[in-house]
Amino acid sequence: MPQPQLPSPAYADLDSMLSRKFGREVANYFSGSPLNRVAFLRTDHPFLSAAVSHPSTSFLLFNSLAPLTHDPSKLAYVSFKDVQPLIGQDPYTKTEEQLISEYNSSVHTPQLVFLGLDQSKKDGLEYKVYKGQPYFALDVTPKGSAMEQATKLIEETKSRGLKFLGGRMQMTLPAPEAAIYGLGRALLDWNSRNPFCAQCGQPTLSINAGFKRTCPPTDMHPLPGSIGTTNPSTPPHNRAPCATRNGVSNISFPRTDPTVIMAVISHNGQKLLLGRNKRFPPNWYSTLAGFLEPAESVEEAVRREVWEEAGVTLGRVVVHSTQPWPFPANLMIGAIGQTVPGGETIDLGHDPELLDARWFSFEEVREALENGTSGLGEGPGKGYKEGNLRLPPRTAIAHQLIAAVVGGFLGEVGEGYKM
Repeated sequence: MPQPQLPSPAYADLDSMLSRKFGREVANYFSGSPLNRVAFLRTDHPFLSAAVSHPSTSFLLFNSLAPLTHDPSKLAYVSFKDVQPLIGQDPYTKTEEQLISEYNSSVHTPQLVFLGLDQSKKDGLEYKVYKGQPYFALDVTPKGSAMEQATKLIEETKSRGLKFLGGRMQMTLPAPEAAIYGLGRALLDWNSRNPFCAQCGQPTLSINAGFKRTCPPTDMHPLPGSIGTTNPSTPPHNRAPCATRNGVSNISFPRTDPTVIMAVISHNGQKLLLGRNKRFPPNWYSTLAGFLEPAESVEEAVRREVWEEAGVTLGRVVVHSTQPWPFPANLMIGAIGQTVPGGETIDLGHDPELLDARWFSFEEVREALENGTSGLGEGPGKGYKEGNLRLPPRTAIAHQLIAAVVGGFLGEVGEGYKM
């Protein structure tokens, strides 16, 4: 299957002091969403009530994080009429305060996330000064009290010839749909991974249109450690104290884990360092990467990871671009670093994460960019010669970093390959 095109950068043709100084902005796959998130409306339940049942509203269904699709290159959406038996007539009829006060941890509520408005659609919802087609993500994984209705909805979509696209990563969607899918997947995954409070361990409730979880002070369902009687006619049971209910707390918001990923060039600017691990097919190499640690700058993390994994010492480091990576919730911070004089000797003995690391000439890299790019489970291009270097597809930020280095990002160093 052909690799999808990348999203267009915001205001790509706009001249500015920044673009003249630093060049054109780079947009990576999973960014470039067509939706305005209107985050300030997530607590506005009159807006959400109007949005959820509007005739133009699109729902993207996920079953065990697999999105509903027509085929691997096209998402499939359903209407409010399709999901109403599962989510009810209006899941936002009550305020967040009411939902918290009536919380019952024994009742399973299918996770619904408001993704945003597509303001290019003129026949969408109009609310105050905001106009657009609403988009929601809905988890239809059969479980708990919603199992029967969720199963029925899944079977109905299958009867239309639609299918939930399995696999850990979906990298075949057009860029705008990939961004919508990425946001939906990341938020549903975060909610499903955090059913309990990180502070006190008690069950939590999803609020803020799916972008926050709260630890309610009471529960209609008695739990170990709760304070109250077991008579169902009594008021909600008081739960054990929790620090998140007092003061400012950010532990109940979706997490994003920053990760550095870097193209490393030699001191003379003529070679590129690439590595491979045991998951990679033969001759398939990529840029080095690793997690940013607490109290560490991006530049420090790049230098540390390169030295730990390959024994190479870097000097100057610059940030090139970033990529949201919803597997499960990373922000890939793409950087380019250059070695110090005498710092190019490879040593894999510090951290045995890599099977191999090598310096490749720019000529080898350009050849691979033309004929040897593919996903991990795919074959190389038609012009590939067996034994030559293979590289990640253009949907990966690693590809963008590599192409930037040999395509002129560093001025006179690289010429000849255009992304």
